[in-house]
Amino acid sequence: MASSHSTDNCLGWAARDPSGVLSPYNFSRRVVGSDDVSLDIAYCGVCYADVIWTRNIHGTSKYPLVPGHEIVGIVKEVGSGVQRFKVGDPVGVGTYVNSCRECEYCNEGLEVQCSKGSVFTFDGIDVDGTVTKGGYSSYIVVHERYCYKIPENYPLASAAPLLCAGITVYTPMMRHNMNQPGKSLGVIGLGGLGHLAVKFGKAFGLKVTVFSTSISKKEEALNLLGADNFVISSDEKQMMALSKSFDFLINTASGDIPFDLYLSLLKTAGTLALVGFPSEVKFSPGSLNLGMKCIAGSITGGTKLTQELLEFCASRKIYPEIDIIPIQYVNEALERLIKKDVKYRFVIDIGGSLK
Repeated sequence: MASSHSTDNCLGWAARDPSGVLSPYNFSRRVVGSDDVSLDIAYCGVCYADVIWTRNIHGTSKYPLVPGHEIVGIVKEVGSGVQRFKVGDPVGVGTYVNSCRECEYCNEGLEVQCSKGSVFTFDGIDVDGTVTKGGYSSYIVVHERYCYKIPENYPLASAAPLLCAGITVYTPMMRHNMNQPGKSLGVIGLGGLGHLAVKFGKAFGLKVTVFSTSISKKEEALNLLGADNFVISSDEKQMMALSKSFDFLINTASGDIPFDLYLSLLKTAGTLALVGFPSEVKFSPGSLNLGMKCIAGSITGGTKLTQELLEFCASRKIYPEIDIIPIQYVNEALERLIKKDVKYRFVIDIGGSLK
C-alpha cells in the first residue's frame, strides 16, 4: 500500500512542562515501514503512568509529552511485509512499541524484559532516534510485533485497560500459578489493577479477599466484582485473624504497606507478588525464611501473554469496569486519578472526541 508522507498530521494532547497540563498538539508520525501497522485510535485508557510522566516525577520526561499506553483502534494501513493484520482489523497497542528482537527474553515473547530495554510507547527513544508519542492522539504507527488482535465481539473500549492494568496483574498470576481453583488470593488495593486481579482470580476459581483502607469500596468489591471477602487493612484484629491463610497475595497499591504483617498472612511457601511501587519494601528476613515464602516483582508482560490475556477475557466474558470520557476532560480525569476517584479505569473516547 502507498505510504502517506510524514507531515504534522497527527493530532494529540500533550503536556508542555511538569505542570502536566495537557492541551492539543500537532505532530508527525513516521511513514509506515514494511513491518508497520498504522491504526486510527478509537480509545485510550488512562493509567497512573500518564500522571507520573506528564508531571516529570522520575525527572526524565521529554516535552512536549503525549501520554497513553492502553491503545485500541482500527488498522488503517499496513506495510508490505505485515502478515498478522489487515486494514479494518481491531488492534491494540500496550506499554512498549519496540525491543531488540534478538535477546533471550524477546525470543521467548517476553519483550517487556528485553536485555537492551524495551522502547516505551511514550517518552521512549525509538530506533530512529525520535521520541515516542502515545495514545492520546489520532493515530499511531507501530511494528506489527507489538500490536495485538482484539478478539471479535470484544468491546474496543473494554479492551484498552487490559493492555496495561490487566496484563500487569495477569503476568504474575500466571507466572506464580495463581490460577489453581480452590486456592486463596488476597488482593491489596482496589483500583484499576486491583479490580482486574479480583475478576481474574474469580475466573480462575480462587477464593478472593480484597484488602483496602476504604470501607466505601466494600459493597462494590463483594457485589459488583464478586470478591468473597473484604478486609479493612488498618484493622489489626481482622488482619491477625487471617494469619497463614493465603496461598497468594498481589499488592497493587502504590502506598506503603506493612510487609511483615502481610507476609504473616501467607501460608507456608506462599507468594506475595508486587506490582505497585511503594516508596520502599521493608521486611524482616524471618518473615520470608521461616515459612519458605517469596516476594516477587513484576511489570506489564510480553506479547505472548498479552495476546493470551485478551483471548482469555473474551472467552470468559471478563470486562474491566470503565468510565468513558472525552479527551477534553482528561486534565480533570488525571486529577481524579491522583485522588483515587475513579471506578475503576478512565478510558478516553479518542475517536469520538479528538477533533
